[in-house]
Amino acid sequence: MYTIDFKKPIHVHFIGIGGISMSGLAEILLEEDFKISGSDMKASPMTDKLASLGAQVMIGQKASNITDDIDLVVYTAAIHPDNPEFQAAAEQGIPMLTRAQLLGQMMDNYKNPIAVSGTHGKTTTTSMLSHILLTAKKDPTISVGGILDAIGGNIRVGKSDILVTEACEYTNSYHAFNPVISIILNVEEDHLDFFSGIEEIRESFQTFARKLPKGGLLVINGDMDCTDFVQDGVIADIVTFGITGTNLTYSAANIAYDEHGNGSYDLVEYGQITDHIDLHVNGIHNIMNSLSAIAVAKRLGISMNDIKKGLLSFTGTKRRFEYKGERNGFTIIDDYAHHPTEIAATLHAAAKYPHHEVWTVFQPHTYTRTMAFLDDFAKSLSLSDHVIVTDIYAAREKDLGQVHARDIVDRMQQYDVDAIYISAFEDIEKFILKNLKNNDLLITMGAGNVVDIGENLLK
Repeated sequence: MYTIDFKKPIHVHFIGIGGISMSGLAEILLEEDFKISGSDMKASPMTDKLASLGAQVMIGQKASNITDDIDLVVYTAAIHPDNPEFQAAAEQGIPMLTRAQLLGQMMDNYKNPIAVSGTHGKTTTTSMLSHILLTAKKDPTISVGGILDAIGGNIRVGKSDILVTEACEYTNSYHAFNPVISIILNVEEDHLDFFSGIEEIRESFQTFARKLPKGGLLVINGDMDCTDFVQDGVIADIVTFGITGTNLTYSAANIAYDEHGNGSYDLVEYGQITDHIDLHVNGIHNIMNSLSAIAVAKRLGISMNDIKKGLLSFTGTKRRFEYKGERNGFTIIDDYAHHPTEIAATLHAAAKYPHHEVWTVFQPHTYTRTMAFLDDFAKSLSLSDHVIVTDIYAAREKDLGQVHARDIVDRMQQYDVDAIYISAFEDIEKFILKNLKNNDLLITMGAGNVVDIGENLLK
């Protein structure tokens, strides 16, 4: 594998430079005086920002974008060998790295590279930890998979020895990472277009955990039934967090919620209450996320005062129970949830948010995920009073005719919930304006473009 020397800037070309992670890596290299070029299928705020910072950004991907002066090509898992730029780079013998391989090599330049992994909660937990680090004036480098207002985007280039980033299990890309501190938030079935099932997923997280060096730290959810398996063979220090598990290092007691559904709890360390934590976000899942962030912050020597201030300053990231506005007396919330566990967590949080009735517009994400979790989707969505299911967002997949959004509605008939299927967003918007009443809560939910519905209603 090609190894990049960060002390010797070269010309790096990114295929798919507008992606949320790729754009962040490109920005870090720009700060280090690398010459950066890249291409994407369409312009975006990400590509515009990179261009303003000095990157050469080309819209459209073609072989002529691969010029003779390029020293290294970086590409994402979404780029296939038949991509014209990939083919041109291979034919010219230009060294190539995946996005994950580049990020893994970047980690070697930091004393404290931190990787936040798990099936759910990576963006939120990375953001929570970022708020703590910023409050403590640790000047971290941050790469987050969402837009975080505190850093004005998805990337922050700091000057300290701390790097914090998300680590996604899809295609085992995080196995290329070299963290010293890792968080494993949860391990569940997902990405079944790549993994054969839960056993392979657990093995993947075990491999990731074992990458930690002696003297490093694994922060792992102690409430899971696979915790012992995942941490087996880890030579780093291990601390656990949770609420229901036994012998947890960090836990929460006396959990309560205010009138807006924001959580608070007594922090329990090694069985003893040591402090009180107030959060500015909803749901039991965010209490879990905060416990893992606390564990890392304490390892870095950050004071409890800064930890508490940092957590309280975090009000969420874009598309994570994000308040969008009000229309005709009802409130609109948008959420990225696209897995049954995430849906249940969001709707449990909504139950503690002021409302009359909860209406959920759900856009399933990918055909393989929808087919794998039909019954689980129906059960999770049944926590809402009313459900509108719209067409599956294909993302990287093709429709093979094996599953349809209507299948979720069919399975919801066993629950006492009003559930319907509507295809067109325009028809959904008309239905909402006709049926929602004062003080109702509307949640647009999914990892696709379902957010457009709420934004159209507010225009």
